[in-house]
Amino acid sequence: MQTRRLGPFTVSAIGLGCMNICHAYGVPPAAEEGERLLLAALDAGVTHFDTAALYGFGVSEAMVGKVLGPHRQRFTLASKCGMTVEAGDGTVKPGRVIDGRPESLRATCEGSLKRLKTDVIDLYYLHRWDKQVPVEDSVGALADLVRAGKIRSIGLSEVSATTLRRAHAVHPVTAVQTEYSLWTRNPEIAVLQACRELGASFVAFSPLARGFLCDAVHDAAQLAEKDIRRPMPRFAPDNLQRNLQLLPAYKKIAACADCTPAQLALAWLLHQGEDILPIPGTTSVAHLQENLGAADVRLSAELLAELDALINQRTVTGDRYTDQANREVDTEKF
Repeated sequence: MQTRRLGPFTVSAIGLGCMNICHAYGVPPAAEEGERLLLAALDAGVTHFDTAALYGFGVSEAMVGKVLGPHRQRFTLASKCGMTVEAGDGTVKPGRVIDGRPESLRATCEGSLKRLKTDVIDLYYLHRWDKQVPVEDSVGALADLVRAGKIRSIGLSEVSATTLRRAHAVHPVTAVQTEYSLWTRNPEIAVLQACRELGASFVAFSPLARGFLCDAVHDAAQLAEKDIRRPMPRFAPDNLQRNLQLLPAYKKIAACADCTPAQLALAWLLHQGEDILPIPGTTSVAHLQENLGAADVRLSAELLAELDALINQRTVTGDRYTDQANREVDTEKF
């Protein structure tokens, strides 16, 4: 597996997002399947595992801790705080609550350490900036956790370039994590440049456009009732039908590149810079292996130009988030 730098760490070029193993897309897999996937990723050379207290309200962290805890020295561990409430017994209360108060972040970190069965988290993100709390205060609390030896470095998720600079002035930011793919180009407005100026890596979540670029979503009505894509505007029936019109040409480019549609999406991201690290999620070992194969795909300048012209912020129909979710993020918007 090829490697890239993630702040002070050297990690696999493609990591694993650990949300899917417990919730979000369709019916979650059985615990045994999720555990098998984590071990398969480790055995395949993945050394960057990304989870969060929010995912399954502690379930993802607990599974990562149970399965990968015995192999802790073999990988870089990332998790997130600021969107949950600790129950006080090492578990997380159900519900999504954006809370960036220092005392809340400290409590979440203690809970995460227990669930992850580790003494230290390598990269700890503020999952969302709580706009009721100065970002300097939230990052200051994370800096205290660094000094206490509970986390090794600080990350931010879904923030603007302005907020990143404010945070970085308090403590160096190792990484920014935001949705980035052919069909979500928001980071290209200012965040990518700010990351490069400050020396922060960029971690791309949902690099496969939530399954769209895998050619896996053709009818939103077929999605499970609690699938988080159901309310997303791009998956609304009319918008999805327009977006599906992009796929035939996209699949032709994949064929020209001698790769699958999923590998094409990941390869495009890897070609955007050595500082970009995609973290696709999956529940399938076969899909995991397919995704990792993208690291070996080479795209010519001509194919990259074709992709850029085909799928971008002007050709994709619909916002990426609902109005409510848009209010929770701090990213620049096309």
